[in-house]
Parts: sequence; C-alpha cells; structure tokens
Amino acid sequence: MPTPAQFHLHIERLSAQNPLFHITPKVMAQAMRASPALADQIHLTYGVDGADFDRQMRQADGLIGWRFPREDLSARAPRLRWIQLTGSGFEQLQPLDWLPKGVMLSNNRGVHAHKAGEFATMALLMLNCRMPVMTANQRAAHWQQIFTPSIAGKTLVVLGVGNMGGAVARAGRRLGMHVIGIRRTGTSHPAVHEMRPLAELREILPRADILAITAPLTEATRGLIGAPELARLRPDAAVLNIGRGAVLDSAALAAMLRAGKLSCAMLDVFDPEPLPADSELWSTPGLLVTPHCSSDDQAAYARKTAELALRSVARMIAGKRPLNLVRRGRSY
Repeated sequence: MPTPAQFHLHIERLSAQNPLFHITPKVMAQAMRASPALADQIHLTYGVDGADFDRQMRQADGLIGWRFPREDLSARAPRLRWIQLTGSGFEQLQPLDWLPKGVMLSNNRGVHAHKAGEFATMALLMLNCRMPVMTANQRAAHWQQIFTPSIAGKTLVVLGVGNMGGAVARAGRRLGMHVIGIRRTGTSHPAVHEMRPLAELREILPRADILAITAPLTEATRGLIGAPELARLRPDAAVLNIGRGAVLDSAALAAMLRAGKLSCAMLDVFDPEPLPADSELWSTPGLLVTPHCSSDDQAAYARKTAELALRSVARMIAGKRPLNLVRRGRSY
C-alpha cells in the first residue's frame, strides 16, 4: 500500500498488444534511473487486461495505459488526477465524455520522433528512387531501368508539422530538400523553409515532389487528402503516409497509381487496421505497404514512454502540470 505522501501510479497493459508497448516492472526500473529522486515518492502497481483494475484504482493518483475500463471512472477512481496514454493518437478513447472532470490527460507525443526521422530518411530516398515501382517489377520479373535524379533540391511538402512531422521535415532538410510545411496555425518550425496554413493546402500541392502526411486524425483532417487533392499533385510526385490512415483516401490513391497519374507511394497507416487481406492496396502497382511500424522503436519505446510519465509525475509532485496535456475537444 502507498503511504499518504506517495504518488500512486498504476500501469495497465494489454496482453494483446505487441510487447514493445508494455511498460513492465523491468522497463519502469530502467526508466527510474533517469529520475532516481522519485524512488521514495512514488508507489507503482501493475495490471493486465483490467483483471485487478478496480482494486488498484481506488487509491491511484495516476494511470498509464492505452485501453482500460472507462465506465463510471470517477466513482471507480476517486483519487485519480491524471492519465498518461502510451500512444500519441487516441481515436479509441473518443469522445472524451468518459474523462472525469478535473482529471488531466496526456499523450506520449515526442517518443516517436527519432525513429520516425530514421524511417522518413529511408522512405524519402526510396520514393525518390521509385523503389516501390522496382519492387513491383521484381515480383513480375520485369526488367525496366528507372533512372532518377538526386533528391537534393526536390520539394517536400509535410502535412501536419507536429513532433512526427517535424522529424520528417528534418530528414528532408538533411537530404537537401526544400521543405514546405502545412500547419493548422501556420506557426514556423526550424526545419521548415516555408510554413503555410491549412487553407493553402491545395495551392501548395502542385509544388510537391513528395507529399508526406503526418497529421493526426481529427474531424478536420479525416479524408483531407482525397481525389481532388491527389489530382493537384504532378504525375511525377510521390506520397508517403505515416500519420493516420483515414486522413488519406487510399482508394483514390490506388486509382491514381493504377492510372499512372502518380509516381509511387508508401503507406504505413491504414483504415481499417490491420489491412484486410483482400484489400486492393496489397497489389497496387507502385505502392509499398508497411504494417504501421514506422515510428515505434522496439528497444526504447516503452522506456521512453515511462521516462516521459515519470517526468510528469515529478512535475505534479512539485505542484506543476504534467507534460503533453491533451485539450478536451481535440484529438492530439
């Protein structure tokens, strides 16, 4: 049992999730090395699939989790002050009408950025070299020499310049690309040469050699890149989506690729997921599919999330607000 002075933090994990997302006692011990002063100020408990959820939550001040029982949470967790999610998006928890009044909610944005930047570097180079087309040619035993120019000097348009979009922008800039960012607010970013508001999206699309979609899924972004927007891209342009599947009309993208109206594409996110076995995307020429794994570091994801959570706990103990707070009414 925690002492009255200790912050009781309960960690709830899902057995069905990949182990890289599991914050276990071993992972928390690793994370605690970065915050050794917390050792005596925090009481940790662990649960799996909600089996011991109610008993632990009666005394919990904080919760780390992804999916967890939400009905009557204020009654089940009367001391709860804060929830740390183990992901950045949280469509599975919308709407937030279950969130008790006064309970703060944080996501783990920023944890993905380094790995996303590495993946983006690879993806941008592959798209520039038209590797999705070459892999399709390999499966068809079709010899076609495809010569492409250097990526330096090409234009990268990044839709959604948050932590992940910023990582993609930095990757493009390091490769010598001219980076244009599309952001709801139009606020500048150090890795972006030109930042434009969302209202100018259609105006900017014809300039893109590669369009990278890194926007979160909200009511405003759902279906944002559809057939009319894709038609604004040049036939030699390429598309990368590592944000959310439902931001892009993938059927419209597949039609454009089959008609030869786009160079190639890489998709890491889909709607729905997992991508059904009978989806046309698996066999669309010039499209490379990766199974939503672009930004999740197998060795460090859980530890970085735990470290982020512990920094927030330290702030709360000091009377400050936790990090990465989500605004009610928004999806990020």
